[in-house]
Parts: sequence; structure tokens; C-alpha cells
Amino acid sequence: MTLAEWCEKWLGATPVLELFRSEHLAEVLGLELADGRRVVVKRRTPGEARVRGCVDVQRHLAAAGFPCPAPLAGPSFIGGSVVTAEEYVSGGEQLGGGADRASLFARALARLVRLAPPPGAVASLSPAPPWVGWEHGGAEVWPWPDDLDADLNARPGPGWLDDLGRRVRERLLGARPAPVVGHGDFESQNVWWRGEELLAVHDWDSAVALPEPAVAGAAAAVFTETGRSAVRAGVEESARFLECYVRARGAVWGREEWGVAWGAGLWVRAFNAKKAVVAGDGGELLDQLADQAGDRLRLMG
Repeated sequence: MTLAEWCEKWLGATPVLELFRSEHLAEVLGLELADGRRVVVKRRTPGEARVRGCVDVQRHLAAAGFPCPAPLAGPSFIGGSVVTAEEYVSGGEQLGGGADRASLFARALARLVRLAPPPGAVASLSPAPPWVGWEHGGAEVWPWPDDLDADLNARPGPGWLDDLGRRVRERLLGARPAPVVGHGDFESQNVWWRGEELLAVHDWDSAVALPEPAVAGAAAAVFTETGRSAVRAGVEESARFLECYVRARGAVWGREEWGVAWGAGLWVRAFNAKKAVVAGDGGELLDQLADQAGDRLRLMG
């Protein structure tokens, strides 16, 4: 089956114009159909079960009024690829540094988690993406990377980074907070705004079921990143995000929850740095992580 035939079968019209195309972990196509509708079609290779769970989450949130593209079709197959279609949402901007972006992003994530379904109400979201994949089941520290064909554990060093990953993973594997459904890649490039109004959250292949402090902590470490430049949150900005998140959720966190939150953010930073080292481009990431690792470890406890 061709993509045009898939669109005809599941969307009721064939594509007549390609609006955009991007490819990283999935091929993403913006298409205009013969009936004038605009849609986004995604083709990826991960297993159908996890994609089905991600679509379940996205559909639930769209129906609940959360700003995200509503799923239109799939998951189904074209050859070995799992294919879905969703609404096309255009416009918006990534939030710059002028506003209190930590508060805005934290409140957006809190709204998402509040409206999300419970983990048992959707198909499996396992395995989690490796950047939040400390529960990968292997005996060694690092999971298989998402966009690099290499075993990170077979390329040791620097020693302090591997030791950091081990310490953080041990802390997170012992976490007790109950899982919630959230977004595991809450970077600025996936969260679009119209002024200070949330326009749309994208990349629902990154839906996860993890302890709530881990969902918030991972987001607090990466929410400033645009995909085009490595604008990484400092410790104070991550702390501001977490404080705003807890307040928005009306929650009271104890030592365990705060430790899990800081550990999850540190895991994301350490995994990305390790991957960059193996790819031969780890200098900036390593330097930034080294500057913050001590404070983040102390906050993790």
C-alpha cells in the first residue's frame, strides 16, 4: 500500500500537496488532501503497541479540551512502518526568554497531567523513550539510544559520567511514587504558544507512564530547549519550574518526590551527554552537565 492509498482508505481523500517534511525518529509529513483538509501523517518503526498507547493518550487529551492535534487515523501499517494521521495545527511560536517561561511551561504540564487518562486506561506506553528510560531492564547503566546505532555501555567514559548515570539510575529504580500519564519530551520545540496562551503540544510519540515527579523533573531539565540551539535550563530555572508545577497541581511533595524529580532531570542530561560523547560531540554538553551535576545530585539526595 502506498501513502496515497493509505490516505484514501483511512482519511477518505488522497494527498495533492506536500506542505512540509521532517525526519528524526519518525518521518512527519504535512499534507493537503484533495478535499482541502490539511493533515499531518507520521511514519515510524517502533512497535505498534506503544504507538497505540500514545495515540490513546493524545485522543483522550484532545477530547478533554487540552490543546493538541486530534488523531484522525491509525495506527496501522504501510509495509514495516506504523502510520498515523492527526490534525494539522499551524502558527504559534516557541516562547522566548522575556516571559516567566518556567511558570508557563510548568502550568501547561500540570494541566496536561490533570486531564490525562490513568495509565491503566490506555494501551501500554512501555518501553519509555531512552532519555527517560532508566527502567530499561538491562544490567548496565545506559539504554540503547534513540537516534544512534551504538551501545553506549560498550564505549566507557568519561568515568564520572558513567558513575553519575549509575547513581541516578539506582535512585530512580527505587522510586515509590505512583505513575501518571505525561509527556516525556516537554521541550520548547514541542510546546507552541500564541503569546502566553498554549496553542498546541506536539510529539505524542513521547507519551509516558512514569512517577509524576519524574515527569515534572524531566520537563524541568529540558523545557527551554528549542531543537535548534542548546538553551539548557540552569538549576535555579529548573527549581522554579518544579515549584510552579507543584503549586499548580495543589500537591505537597516530600523528600522522596523532590528527589525523584531532580533525579529524572539529571538522568535526561546525563543520557544526552553520554550519547553526545559516543557520537564524538560531547564537549559543550559535558561542560554544562559538569557545572550543574553537583547541585543536581545534592537536590536529588
